[in-house]
Amino acid sequence: MTEQTKHLFLLNPAAGKHDSTAVLRQQIDELGSARGMDYRIVLTEGRGHATQLAREAARSGDEVRIYACGGDGTLNEAVNGAAGWENVAVTHVPCGSGNDFVRLFSDPAAFADLGRLMNPDEARFDVIRVNDRLSIGICSIGFDARIGTDIARYKRLPLVTGSGAYALSIAANLFRGVHEHYRITLDSGEVLDDQFTLACMCNGRWYGGGYYPVPEADPSDGLIDLLLVKAVSRPTVVRVIGKYKAGRYRDLPQLISHRKCRQITVEADYLISVNLDGELLRAQTIHFAVEPGQLRFFYPKGLTWRAAASPVR
Repeated sequence: MTEQTKHLFLLNPAAGKHDSTAVLRQQIDELGSARGMDYRIVLTEGRGHATQLAREAARSGDEVRIYACGGDGTLNEAVNGAAGWENVAVTHVPCGSGNDFVRLFSDPAAFADLGRLMNPDEARFDVIRVNDRLSIGICSIGFDARIGTDIARYKRLPLVTGSGAYALSIAANLFRGVHEHYRITLDSGEVLDDQFTLACMCNGRWYGGGYYPVPEADPSDGLIDLLLVKAVSRPTVVRVIGKYKAGRYRDLPQLISHRKCRQITVEADYLISVNLDGELLRAQTIHFAVEPGQLRFFYPKGLTWRAAASPVR
């Protein structure tokens, strides 16, 4: 950090079960004053506002650190505004229900310590372009996308955790059918025209409040880890979901295939629902393309994030 570095805190009052913005504001003011920081606190006002604010900060030309204070959706919006700008770095202050992206680090809880975030290390992370949007974590289509995008309706129920909301959404969506037809074209030229239960495109490692589909996914390798799950019955979904959740896709080679790609195109005769870092995108044709090293991401000093240092929790 230089004396000229500016700090922008984007606080989402709608994230999580409770509004934590008052507590965060007090912590930021105390730390900012004590350290003589040039900082600004802004409460986001709705969908897309964090992206707008991040982009405005980037266009200023100043060296800026952006703190996305909310859930994975807030982080996603900040990334969409900041990726590709050399003067901007982004981090996540987890205040949502899932807070999945930072689980790839050796101590995710450290991201809640603002003092540690102000003395950070930094990495270059890839992003996945999904039509005209960006993803930093995991995207999915099919049965899984319906589950992921329906979670919000369950998250605010009393005593329901992020993983509990995911379990409730699974139960509800089992009744709606568990496979659909897609035409999937890979950058190798391979075309897969079939019924699938789901497809999962991974840059990060965690989603859905604790699901860990590809433990070796690396957000800095310039590749998308793609899992394809064949069309299966409802009883089979119930039987294998635990292994899928635990990252044991290799135990199910007859059902799940794994590929590494740089680009993937998915087409259908209807609007496809895409779970994009927990947000919903719908289109008939979805193009996924990795954009290597487009995001400066900072994190508490001393943490590790390489796959070998990220055991299943």
